Amino acid sequence: MAIIGMQDVSVGFGGRPLLEHINLQFEAGERICLLGRNGVGKSTLMKLITGEVSPEKGEVSLVPKLTVTCLTQDVPDNLSGTVFELVSEGLGQCGKLLAQYHLVTHQLALDHNNNSLLTRLDKLQHALDTENAWHMDRYVENIIEHMELDADTEVASLSAGMKRRVLLAQAIVRNPDVLLLDEPTNHIDIDAVTWIEDFLAGYKGTLIFVSHDRVFVKKLATRIVELDRGRAVSYFCDYETFLVRRDIANQAQDVENSLFDKKLAKEEIWIRKGIKARRTRNEGRVRALKKMRNERSRRREKIGNVRMRLQEIQQSGRLVIQAKDISFAYLPEKPIISNFSTTIMRGDKVGIVGPNGSGKTTLLRTLLKELSARQGTIRHGTNLEIAYFDQLHAQLNYEKSVYENIADGNQTVMINGKSRHVIGYLQDFLFTPDQSRSPLSNLSGGERNRLLLAKLFTRPANMLVLDEPTNDLDIETLDLLEELLLEYPGTVLMVSHDRQFLNNVVTSIIALEGNGVVNEYVGGYDDWLRQRKIASKPQPQKSPTKELKESQPKEQMRKLTFKEKNELKELPALIEKLETEQRLLYETMADPAFYKKGLEVAAVTTRAGELKKQLDEVYARWQELEALQ
Repeated sequence: MAIIGMQDVSVGFGGRPLLEHINLQFEAGERICLLGRNGVGKSTLMKLITGEVSPEKGEVSLVPKLTVTCLTQDVPDNLSGTVFELVSEGLGQCGKLLAQYHLVTHQLALDHNNNSLLTRLDKLQHALDTENAWHMDRYVENIIEHMELDADTEVASLSAGMKRRVLLAQAIVRNPDVLLLDEPTNHIDIDAVTWIEDFLAGYKGTLIFVSHDRVFVKKLATRIVELDRGRAVSYFCDYETFLVRRDIANQAQDVENSLFDKKLAKEEIWIRKGIKARRTRNEGRVRALKKMRNERSRRREKIGNVRMRLQEIQQSGRLVIQAKDISFAYLPEKPIISNFSTTIMRGDKVGIVGPNGSGKTTLLRTLLKELSARQGTIRHGTNLEIAYFDQLHAQLNYEKSVYENIADGNQTVMINGKSRHVIGYLQDFLFTPDQSRSPLSNLSGGERNRLLLAKLFTRPANMLVLDEPTNDLDIETLDLLEELLLEYPGTVLMVSHDRQFLNNVVTSIIALEGNGVVNEYVGGYDDWLRQRKIASKPQPQKSPTKELKESQPKEQMRKLTFKEKNELKELPALIEKLETEQRLLYETMADPAFYKKGLEVAAVTTRAGELKKQLDEVYARWQELEALQ
């Protein structure tokens, strides 16, 4: 049974309609993913369902008494109250009573003998009894617990990612007939995304969501609605089948357009070269030509692909960053990093993962020396030029236009030694001239991320630091960014919660695992999961003899022996040999097809881990011998 219907719906905001002649029906219990490029109208389609936007033409109909809840893409700035208060608001009047009851209970815990509070508590208890709402209290707490939130925390003090998690909890606690989710996985850590997937897989209502997280879409979607050039096309299948069917449909459309254009060109030649009298006698053919011209003028061309290119620059040294026994904490009792060591070499592509608030951005800033480690040492290699992608878009000025944000008001930018006009450069990133001159506030979340990438790539760099670069980007742009990073000869250090992106790009994972514990794993996201399970198994205890050896004091500083001098001379050649083997392995692992090779994957990743450990030991030995010298 259809619970939502759209009949010949068109809507726009000046100029050509954003959505044109849309005819859709949504059935009860479906899980529908809206896919399409940034700015094609996915969020607008959701607003048509909620009634926030009215169609210019056509009709949107909902069955009577249908409850619809929507989680929007942006986090409001004016959120206030505790986590429990905001989440329980999703229950309407019942939720407000529960929130007030919790607030008064908390106040009474601080002031036991306050008669006015006791009187108010009695009234609230009676009201809750009347509403028969006590069973909802545990339900709200259960949702908050699963989302790993603190019910008593003030929402205003939370990070953007945690606020989004609170709003998601508020949306799902109501258990509506229709749940609309616009990019629900943005700014949410992987564990929370996994829980959301499991929750939504068992959700009995109708789910309509926008997401560019390919793993999320694969797990949940039973139907795909693709928005493209003002149209909406339904594919009643899963995501993988959709990709195949869309390619077939696009090829057929290309053939049809090509035949049409050839016929139109032939008729245009006829109308120009034909004898006037003959044209007069064949008015039907002339009318057909005019109809073809009108049809061609109405055709919307495909949105092109982003043309991203990184600027060429001198290579960095082989060693990029070396951290040894570093620790950092804002509060002594809450360590973020404890005794962490790593060596990042040129060409490494390292992913950083961890729960929201665990300190991923702090680790980035510490490795870049923007924050001073409380303990340990950090060494940077030579010729290091860093370009930083900031997830909070702090590098963008919302008071300026898109055009002004790229080149600080200049008309040109230098790309690989050549001057390019800013408007032309922005067209490479799919911004039209009109968009380039418009305020930054007019852009969607995905378009802002694309603009930040455009700004980032105006700067020559041999090291890219990317903090959540995949948020809001459409799948086509994600694929192109993956290809760019795979071919990039420099070093990449990035924070991401996109599991497929991590699998396809990174060669190692640095995981923040709580209480200051930071570990490094070889391979992508799936490799990290596998290795983490192995590492979590109980390990045999160390023998007393080994512990005794480890507890012996280190030998004091002395001069090099003859044997050690020869060893020091041979170390550079050994490092060169190990690094060459490591680079070849990383190139093999960077190929997505490699991970389909079964047993070979384990052998190669194990050898890569051994090489990294061996290189760390050789570098440490080199430093030790140089210090003695």
